Amino acid sequence: MFQATRRRLALWYTTVTAVLLLLFATGVYLYVRSTLIERVDDTLKHVVEVVDRSLVIQPSEGTVTPYQINVEASFRDNTEAVEDDHIDLEWFSPTGELLWSTLSEPLDIPLHPRQTAETVHLSPDHLLRQFTKRVELGRYVLGYLRVSHPWFEVTKPIRQLIVDLTVGTTLMILSTAAIGWLLSELAMKPVRDSYQRLKQFTADASHELRNPIATIQTNVQVALADPEMEPQWQRHQLKVVERLTQRLGRLVNDLLFLARVDSGMVQPEWQPVPLDALLMEVIEEQQLIADQKGIFLSLHLPETPDFDRDDNDTRAELSVDSTVRSERFSASQPPLQPLDDEVFTILGDWNQLARLFTNLVSNAVQYTPPKTDKDEEGWVQVKLELVNRSSKGGRQGSSWIQVQVRDNGIGIPETALPLIFDRFYRIDPARTKDAAAGSGLGLAIAKAIVDNHHGQIHIDSTLNQGTTVTVSLPISQLDSPKRLYVSSRTKENGTVL
Repeated sequence: MFQATRRRLALWYTTVTAVLLLLFATGVYLYVRSTLIERVDDTLKHVVEVVDRSLVIQPSEGTVTPYQINVEASFRDNTEAVEDDHIDLEWFSPTGELLWSTLSEPLDIPLHPRQTAETVHLSPDHLLRQFTKRVELGRYVLGYLRVSHPWFEVTKPIRQLIVDLTVGTTLMILSTAAIGWLLSELAMKPVRDSYQRLKQFTADASHELRNPIATIQTNVQVALADPEMEPQWQRHQLKVVERLTQRLGRLVNDLLFLARVDSGMVQPEWQPVPLDALLMEVIEEQQLIADQKGIFLSLHLPETPDFDRDDNDTRAELSVDSTVRSERFSASQPPLQPLDDEVFTILGDWNQLARLFTNLVSNAVQYTPPKTDKDEEGWVQVKLELVNRSSKGGRQGSSWIQVQVRDNGIGIPETALPLIFDRFYRIDPARTKDAAAGSGLGLAIAKAIVDNHHGQIHIDSTLNQGTTVTVSLPISQLDSPKRLYVSSRTKENGTVL
């Protein structure tokens, strides 16, 4: 299918280019031909004017006209001049009788006095360009002067031009065909890739939807086949169906979100988003899952001064984990509060960013075992910091907020890293042991959200040692003094990109 489309595209490209080249070559041919003919005609008219001025007119007695042309005196000085230009002269009497000629053989051609030149065909290979003028004195006709120029001075360069244009046009058409074939390949490559992705996406989506639907159908058939089924077993069947429908709902929502992102229908609802407060909510939501698995989940915020107080007290690094969470949210110590809103606030979509970091943290918790192979406690660390990206020349560049999600879990093979953001891509589920395999859309959605916010996402991972996901989001507001302080402290600690 794609090869046929490629051939048609190359053929159309070559055809259109060939037509344009032929039109151009035809235009060049007609222009050069008309220019050469005009030059010959100008030469003939100039010779006629020169000869006309050099005619010797003398009185005549005993004739109808009182004047006559002295042929010998008139054309004696013009013979050598016209021979150099390959021009032939003929002088006719008022009655049309040939009186004098530079031609070796008289031309059996009738006189056609007119204001323009004409082409005379003596034979297929012998053509002349002629101009005939009636010479008059008052109301008396003294004779006719006909000037002839060989047509080969037009046909010879025209033939050479035709050969050159034919060769050049042919080479251009062949080159255009080759280039069109290559360009059609480049033009079809994105279409082919898109089609392959669509086929893969459709196949993967069908596979993901088929298993839950088949399981739901099986459970319903089992429930309908036994009308006297025990209520407890019936309730179990319904819970399985509910769990599968929830999974289908999440999968459909993910597919719908990605489809809307691809079509440009998802536009972020821009608003100031304090990332420290958002991350605290995400950590709080994931804390119960981490507690159940025995995972140490923590959030680290940089040191920042309290500009709203009169003293010099600063906020220390904050940490939320499964061990101290109960103490931090106890009655004696109030729940953890976000830092000043202006420090880590960006313009973004709260719901999309919450979905982004929820996916990243939940993945880290899901693929981190309570005990590693080195008998270390499983942990997931979320770190928020403000960094500067230096511009060219060493000057200070723009400010970015960077969020790192680190874990010491099972890691990702190096061969899988280039494909990790592909839709429905999943590493061997057997490696996850007790972890439930996802649909393979989480990181694809995360990348789509980061792209919507003009940010960057990068994954570093070592198998059986852990994974680090780094999300960088640009800051579009003017820097406040508090943000500049945090940025300078971060730069002193050597965290400049």
